[in-house]
Amino acid sequence: MQQGRIVRGIAGFYYVKLDDGSIVECKARGKFRRDKLSPIVGDNVIVEKIDDEKGVIDSILPRKNELIRPQVSNIDQAILVFALKDPDISLEVLDRVLVLTEYNNIDAIICFNKCDLDVDNKFDYLSKIYSSIGYKVIKTNGKTGEGIEEIKKILKNKTTVFAGPSGVGKSTIFNKVQNKVVMQTGEISKKVSRGKHTTRHAELIDIDDNTYLVDTPGFSLIDLSFIEIEELQNYFREFNEYSSECRFTSCLHFKERDCMIKNKVEEGVISKDRYDNYIKFLTELQQNRRY
Repeated sequence: MQQGRIVRGIAGFYYVKLDDGSIVECKARGKFRRDKLSPIVGDNVIVEKIDDEKGVIDSILPRKNELIRPQVSNIDQAILVFALKDPDISLEVLDRVLVLTEYNNIDAIICFNKCDLDVDNKFDYLSKIYSSIGYKVIKTNGKTGEGIEEIKKILKNKTTVFAGPSGVGKSTIFNKVQNKVVMQTGEISKKVSRGKHTTRHAELIDIDDNTYLVDTPGFSLIDLSFIEIEELQNYFREFNEYSSECRFTSCLHFKERDCMIKNKVEEGVISKDRYDNYIKFLTELQQNRRY
């Protein structure tokens, strides 16, 4: 038996990098189907080798965390790439993803790409919002290389999810920070304003000692329906400092009186854009619970 980590999974085959550096093609034992458990990219596993190139996954070690979409486990941090222009940034999508990273205790780094197109100076506005609540924000230009060295430093000794909507230049940046895999890139379609090419499978790429990257499929909408209504506020980190000062301990910061969160929004201490997205997500959760 040897320990390793799943770096790729396609059509029931799992490619496991063993501790000795070799990669073996594995199938999972039938017991996983009985237990309704499937190995996923990022899993630390115990493998029984059949020969030098093939093996069987015998057990899956406990996961530190698990993302469903993209499906990957044991992630340290997420670099979220959004374009400042072409396509226009959706703060709703960004905030949805940030809720997901908070829920899974994954550090999030926000990368605003295509800074050469930022004629409206959106970066300064967005950077102020997100850096003020503790997120690291990076300005990049995937084509010229601006900000790439900063990203490389962040990646060291971490397992990092590289994710973002289609067409934001995610694959271009991904190709700049490592030279082991070339991800397909494509320009934005002028007709539909979507990326022509998107990554289809999550894959864990070993780019240095104890340094892994995961390139993931693009996304347009993140499902938060699994989050409890009362817990949603916990994933908006700027609320934590003030929520205890609300009049009601069960305050959802929506329609209640004497709500400190709403007061701070009116004062400009908490971003109205972020608060509006919180209310949108909260309303969705409330509506879902009615059916």
